[in-house]
Amino acid sequence: MSGHGRGRWVAMNEDFSRAVDTSTLSRRLRSLKAATSSFALAFAAGGVAAAHAQDVAVPAFGSHEVVLSSTLMGVLAIATACAIGLIRARARAEEAVTRLNRQSSENRARIDLLEGILDTDDQVVVSWGVNDAPLVSGLLDDRARAPRGRAEFLAFGTWLTPEAAADLERALTALRKRGEVFQLSLPTRSGTHLEAVGRTAGGRAVVRFRDLTGERLRYAELSERHRRLGRDVEAMRALLEAMPAPVWLKSADGQLAWINAAYAQAVDAADLSAAVASGTELLDAQGRARIVQERARAPVGRATFPIVVAGQRRMFDVIEVGSANGTAGIAVDVSELDRTRSELKRTIEFHARTLDQLATAVAIFGADKRLQFYNAAYRALFGLDAGFLDGGPDDGVVLDTLRAARRLPEQADWRSWKREILSAYQSVEAKEHWWHLPDGQTLRVIANPHPQGGVTYVYENVTERLDLEKRYNALIRVQRETLDHLAEAVAVFGSDGRLRLSNPAFATIWRLAETTLAAKPHVNDVIAWCSALHDDADAWVRLRAAVTGLADNRTRANGRMLLKNGSVVDWDCVPLPDGATMVTFIDVTDSVNVEHALRDKNEALIEADKIKTDFVGLVSYELRSPLNVISGFAHLLADPKIGTLNDKQLEYADHIQSSSESLRTLIDDILEIAGIDAGIIKIEPEPVDTQPLVGSVLEALKDRVAEAGLLVDVRIAPLAGTITADPNRLRQILYNLVSNAIRFSHPRGRVEIELTAEEREHVLTVRDTGSGIPADQLAFVFDRFYTRRQGQRRGGAGLGLALVKSFVELHGGSVAIESAEGQGTAVTCRFPRTPTDHLTTTAA
Repeated sequence: MSGHGRGRWVAMNEDFSRAVDTSTLSRRLRSLKAATSSFALAFAAGGVAAAHAQDVAVPAFGSHEVVLSSTLMGVLAIATACAIGLIRARARAEEAVTRLNRQSSENRARIDLLEGILDTDDQVVVSWGVNDAPLVSGLLDDRARAPRGRAEFLAFGTWLTPEAAADLERALTALRKRGEVFQLSLPTRSGTHLEAVGRTAGGRAVVRFRDLTGERLRYAELSERHRRLGRDVEAMRALLEAMPAPVWLKSADGQLAWINAAYAQAVDAADLSAAVASGTELLDAQGRARIVQERARAPVGRATFPIVVAGQRRMFDVIEVGSANGTAGIAVDVSELDRTRSELKRTIEFHARTLDQLATAVAIFGADKRLQFYNAAYRALFGLDAGFLDGGPDDGVVLDTLRAARRLPEQADWRSWKREILSAYQSVEAKEHWWHLPDGQTLRVIANPHPQGGVTYVYENVTERLDLEKRYNALIRVQRETLDHLAEAVAVFGSDGRLRLSNPAFATIWRLAETTLAAKPHVNDVIAWCSALHDDADAWVRLRAAVTGLADNRTRANGRMLLKNGSVVDWDCVPLPDGATMVTFIDVTDSVNVEHALRDKNEALIEADKIKTDFVGLVSYELRSPLNVISGFAHLLADPKIGTLNDKQLEYADHIQSSSESLRTLIDDILEIAGIDAGIIKIEPEPVDTQPLVGSVLEALKDRVAEAGLLVDVRIAPLAGTITADPNRLRQILYNLVSNAIRFSHPRGRVEIELTAEEREHVLTVRDTGSGIPADQLAFVFDRFYTRRQGQRRGGAGLGLALVKSFVELHGGSVAIESAEGQGTAVTCRFPRTPTDHLTTTAA
């Protein structure tokens, strides 16, 4: 058992502990022991004195000595008797103490047993004496949440319900003053129930508190519920009595059991009891049958129908609830509400039809933030499902749905933005928002709070308006900037003949001040100011007639003016649709001068072209003919049939032939370049079989290939077997590319010729493994007469790659080169697979 419980039990049994307390017996026993010791000491002292007297006494005994001896003997006898008595008393006292200690131990064991038995049941026993403080013993279950401290437990109002605490205090007062026993069920603040039983015992008032369980707990709960229901019924009856609506109760057999005053007034009954006794019905038979039918379909029967009350026909909303013990009903007069509802319904329907025809989206939310109305424009604007909207969703849910569909502006802090939008429900003023949607639309949203709660949202799609405004403003700015920066002078005159706008060029041409033009002068004044630079009256008359003429005969006019400062100005007068007239002045002085210069230059170009053509003919005749003679005679000299030459002479003749061939090739290249520049080279495309073409080129270069010890690798794709091109020019292209690769390849190097076909092009690529081209020279390799050295050897004339580029471009293709110094060079030529129109025309 806990020390707390033991202490309470010991306190309750304080009287018994006081009766069997051994402390008093112990004190008495110690007194007897002290007295016995005193008597023993006295007896010992007497014996010592007698012995001393005997030691010092005179041998002869007299009467004095006899008396003293007798006295000592008497004292010794008394002391002995007292000592014996005291020893016996001490033994009896020790026996009594032993017995009392044994009884105390038995009592304590009994107390512990009784205390354990008491603690087996969750209960607390409180006893009050006449004058002493109350004793508290035991514990309650933790569910009751009763305080464990004595003072806290006795403060019943802190852990019992107020009503239970008041009942307990009244019962305790009656128990302590008059001995009236009681038995109460006490609900606690924690929701549990306790039983308190008060009795009197031994002149003390004793109350036992126990947790209720089983049937007694259910009984206590039912009692508490009964009291609560009783109070509720009394309150409801008082409320129903005061209600202006008729209320009635019927028994199980359908007879009236109770009515309120409003019911009696409605049926014109003078007395409530008389109306109940007579069974006067508020509803007619048809109405009662209808209510019964409604109640059969649902637990609560409800119907609205007219009832004649006090001679007037009024609409009532009748509600009747049935149970096993009868029915209860109430009839609420809804005549005004029905009339108002009808009018409101007609008004709402009219407004709904009107709003539904609007192009502006409208949504109305009630005070509960649920959607009450929306028009077709709202649904179409946000692409929401009609079923979803008809369900009356919450405003926040609608916003979340629109956000998920990306129909709302993108927000970094969605919660704050949503809170700001929904704050319109607590606002008294309309709020305006601008929504820039992700799809590019812009909405002007007006949230107008309703005085009775709710918000009406108006969504105006201003995308087109803003776009038009932006485009209009941009157009105006562009027009203004365009006019201000035009080289042409522009002046617009209104239908009244006054200047509306002009650009700085107008003021510059006619030497006018912009402040003067800003005053919007009349056309006559403008003509007078401009006449200072041009005094041709006929031109100004035509211009004035075009500006101020009537609408029926307004025609476009133009002309040229030669100003006194040497400038030449072309003017043009254009009628505008709004009745205004635009006059433009263009300073064509430079154009006229350039025109004269171009005419002179054209004549010079014609002459130069004639000179170039003559030069080509001259070179063709004057150089080719002697070269042919030289080459022919060199060939004859080397022929043994003509005569025998020594080795040195044969070597010279061979040098003459090779130099003649090189010179012929150079002359041919120069003539080709000249022909291209003169525009006399024509491309005549036709299907070319690439295999024989490549073979003929390699056959012509086989000596050079063998001399350099090169390996030539040819790869022709199946789709590149035939190319539509000029066969002669294609052969020249391939010959120049392979010759260039041989010239700059290392001995025993490799030359690759590759022909492939792509979707729209044929690709010819020639690669070598030679010295390559430095990066700083790649930009010049296609320039004419550009040459480079390879070691001690000088390059060619620098026309080969230039001719390749020109011939490929004449075919409508392109050339590219890739090279790295020391890693070789690759030249790629691309020819269109489908011949274009310009291939058969003379090159420009």
